[in-house]
Amino acid sequence: AKKQGGKSIVTRDVVRIITPGTITEDSLLDARRAIYLTALAGVGDDLALAWVDLATAQPVAQPVTPATLGAALARLEPAELLLPQKLVEQPDLYEVFAPYRDVLVPQPQSRFDSDNARRRLLSFYQVGDLAAYGAFGRAEVTALGALVDYVELTQKKERPPLLPPQRQAAHDGMAIDPATRRNLELTRTLSGERQGSLLDAIDRTMTGAGARLLAARLMTPLTDVNVITQRLDAVAFMTMQTALCDALRNALRQTPDMERALTRLALGRGGPRDLAALRDALTQANAMRTSLLAHKNLPDEMQVATSTLGLYAPLIDRLTRALAAELPLMARDGHFIAAGYAPALDELVALRDDSRRHIAALQQNYMAAADAPTLKIKHNNVIGYFIEVTPAHADKLLAKPDLFIHRQTLASAARFTTVELGELARKITEAADRALSLELQIFADLVQEVMGYLNDLRRTAAALAVLDVATGLATLAVEENYTRPQVDASTAFAITGGRHPVVEQALRRTPSVNSASGFIANDCNLADAQRLWLLTGPNMAGKSTFLRQNALIALLAQCGSFVPAVSAHIGIIDRLFSRVGASDDLARGHSTFMVEMVETAAILNQATPRSLVILDEIGRGTATYDGLSIAWATLEHLHEANRCRALFATHYHELTALTEKLPSLFPATMKIREWQNDIIFLHEVVAGAADRSYGIHVAQMAGLPPAVVQRATDILNRLESGDQNAPATTLDTLPAYDATPRTTGDIKQDALARELLQKIKTLDPDALNPRAALDCLYELKSLVKQKS
Repeated sequence: AKKQGGKSIVTRDVVRIITPGTITEDSLLDARRAIYLTALAGVGDDLALAWVDLATAQPVAQPVTPATLGAALARLEPAELLLPQKLVEQPDLYEVFAPYRDVLVPQPQSRFDSDNARRRLLSFYQVGDLAAYGAFGRAEVTALGALVDYVELTQKKERPPLLPPQRQAAHDGMAIDPATRRNLELTRTLSGERQGSLLDAIDRTMTGAGARLLAARLMTPLTDVNVITQRLDAVAFMTMQTALCDALRNALRQTPDMERALTRLALGRGGPRDLAALRDALTQANAMRTSLLAHKNLPDEMQVATSTLGLYAPLIDRLTRALAAELPLMARDGHFIAAGYAPALDELVALRDDSRRHIAALQQNYMAAADAPTLKIKHNNVIGYFIEVTPAHADKLLAKPDLFIHRQTLASAARFTTVELGELARKITEAADRALSLELQIFADLVQEVMGYLNDLRRTAAALAVLDVATGLATLAVEENYTRPQVDASTAFAITGGRHPVVEQALRRTPSVNSASGFIANDCNLADAQRLWLLTGPNMAGKSTFLRQNALIALLAQCGSFVPAVSAHIGIIDRLFSRVGASDDLARGHSTFMVEMVETAAILNQATPRSLVILDEIGRGTATYDGLSIAWATLEHLHEANRCRALFATHYHELTALTEKLPSLFPATMKIREWQNDIIFLHEVVAGAADRSYGIHVAQMAGLPPAVVQRATDILNRLESGDQNAPATTLDTLPAYDATPRTTGDIKQDALARELLQKIKTLDPDALNPRAALDCLYELKSLVKQKS
């Protein structure tokens, strides 16, 4: 305002609207997580979802239904979800939107008009027909149009550099519903942490872009055998070429986040450091290309990535010569062009940077001329450069009015200036302004040159991410002893020596008595004759871990990763379902049992013969006979109607009788060993059925008081010896209530026994002399007498 005049009006335009889905600043982003801006549109009975991550600038549209929308949103985890108000109020979508209330962004219906959306896209991409990009339906066009409109709205003057849209088929990839993603803890644990998730366990990537690509693959496993094979070929190649793999990973370690740097530059928000990031990334890409070309017979994925790394020698040279060693965050801060790149700038910089030397020389001259040893030349933002002396020497300068011009008199100093100082100050200021202006022009020219390579650079950034994922998965396979799975179009599911990828690593990090022998591997073969396993066994024996590990192995295989097993043969799975564990959802009025039944209903209604289902403890949240009946009927439905591959864990041992009725039902149990009235969990899965749940043993291990454990044992014995076929009509007829209740004296005796036992456990007989042993005996006798 001061430069424009004290009374001038300063224009303050809104140049950008910052929203959760359009953030590009590194300081506000998680480098290893994609940020998706999504839009949901409805035209007639059709729904479509469109999304874009500004880091990659690739819009994608996919048709969805109310039944599949939840899985699509769970896969994307949107930062913002744009939608018209009418969809927010649509009853059949209320439950779908419940987990995303914080990210819903209702928009006017006009922004979701299909005709306006088509015109908006044609204008944005400067084309006459969208057919060149794919066969988009009206709902998909509407969602894409709303997405582009919102990005333009938030970016204001900067046209967002979005790539042409892509279409994703409705059933492209393995379908995984939100409950299954949550139960399997794919990207976050149930508590919301990344650590402890499957993604955390398998992530060996070196770059942010690689980590984001790995997460995207994990969230969308493939069903195309050819593409899966290409990914597995790349990982296998890297496991065999360890020297090449190490060289690539060393280069990737020095590779900045090229994707996000490009996005900031394209949006006009980039700085010198983003140019340096491109320079460094392209330098490493060139080195990786050289290393890859030295090897023959590269797998298809590696060949494509190598060819896409490109040759950018002129651009690398320009950026290397132009950029200084130390760079500011913003271009407006200046001082980022290297000396020698622009002679005109060097002259201005010399004058600007030599100002201190010029000022110091002038100060010495004035000090001698006025014979004033306290004279100093200073600067502030109000009056610029000035000469300052103490009051004792002010008269000496006032005596030379032809040289020194008086400016101010303060209590502790007097200030002067000179014509020479004013001229030097003007030159210094002009030089600084002109130097900054010239630097900004050079920066703009460099950005414009980079933008000329924009699409090629984006493909190079994508290739670097592919290499990062392939080498990361190869490193994981070598470190964790993973094997290549056989994936085909059959319905096979044969795993030998399978292990849980997360639990196995956790056991190594936190060694204990239970983990001393390491993770216990188990086999699982869901062949046609035994495609449905009925798994029984006590709690803590490892049933849930076994269920989850097989689901995770299948998922990893279809992501294109090696798997934690000795061998694995996976026939393509179209849908993965998991109902393991449950909690209530009080906000929506759902009890734990209701949540369990909703998830089970989704499985029974959607599972196909190509699906994989894991079910744990169906029916446990209600009365025994109700739960048993539901579990029984569910098991029959899976066998007869869904005919899918499934693992069904239960404590209802009565269900094992179904193995004689259902030909494809295979009984399996968790092996244990009983020793001295205790049980040892062996964590091995073997054929057969458990005859007991050992719940009381587990309760005893958990620390229930001995009186409670003994009482529970008595009740169990009476229940097991009673008539379990006829339901009791009154409490008195139950065997448990016929048992003699324990008295207060019994409970006190138990407490005394526990205290005596604890004291005896702490004794070391070998360390006691006769006198100490006698004292201990008297102490124990005194305790018994006191408590009695």
